[in-house]
Amino acid sequence: MLTKVHKKNNHIIIAICDEDLLGKYFEEDDKQIDLRGDFFDGENMAESETGDLARNADIVNLVGKKSIAFGIKEGIIDKKNVKTISGIPYAQAIF
Repeated sequence: MLTKVHKKNNHIIIAICDEDLLGKYFEEDDKQIDLRGDFFDGENMAESETGDLARNADIVNLVGKKSIAFGIKEGIIDKKNVKTISGIPYAQAIF
């Protein structure tokens, strides 16, 4: 998983993405996930470090099977809030 920290207007936004999805674009009907930019282009971190960052964030965005499983395991997101686009799971948590 790749983890990237964004700081904007006194808010912390964490982007977590499965490494194999970075640089790809997915579209289904009127929905899309664009992973070609730098928003999700983070670094590989230990799950414990990613978890600490996510628990202290204002918003967490997760994309990919590994990232979603991690978010559920850590209690960041609930399974019922996971959606998919072209079979790619994603979720957002706002605290």
